[in-house]
Amino acid sequence: MTTEAAEQLIYTQSPVGMIAIYGTAEYIRAVSFIDDEKAPSTPEAAPLLHTCALQLQEYFDKKRTVFDFPIAQPGTPFQQTVWHHLTTIPYGETITYLALAKRIGNPKSIRAVGTTNGRNQLAVIVPCHRVIGSNGALTGYAGGLWRKQWLLDHEKGGLLF
Repeated sequence: MTTEAAEQLIYTQSPVGMIAIYGTAEYIRAVSFIDDEKAPSTPEAAPLLHTCALQLQEYFDKKRTVFDFPIAQPGTPFQQTVWHHLTTIPYGETITYLALAKRIGNPKSIRAVGTTNGRNQLAVIVPCHRVIGSNGALTGYAGGLWRKQWLLDHEKGGLLF
């Protein structure tokens, strides 16, 4: 494996805590919230990781609603389909797990859609935070429900509930 293809890691601060960005020179593989507020940055990382950090900052500054760098996370064809459909949920809007299952053409897959949503490794970038329960309640979020609520409020510009 060449140095360019080797996975790298950088950290960036956000209003909802430290974010770890994992990727290579070719794609971003994971973006996740971490609780270590003193994580070091890695300035010698591939430019793409810094592009991701910059675009996340623009998102948090309300200057960006869409991300435009290459991403790749491993998953089954079903998972890839769900994750793709997550990227089509417009900024500031939400969808239910059932509606998402219907969008992929299989309303009976609601539990599998929920499980796949929970396995998303690209927080904020693949906006799994925009999926809510059928009754409008917030349900599961790997980064914590408080972050999910914050992200939804941030995109709406106010309180949702």
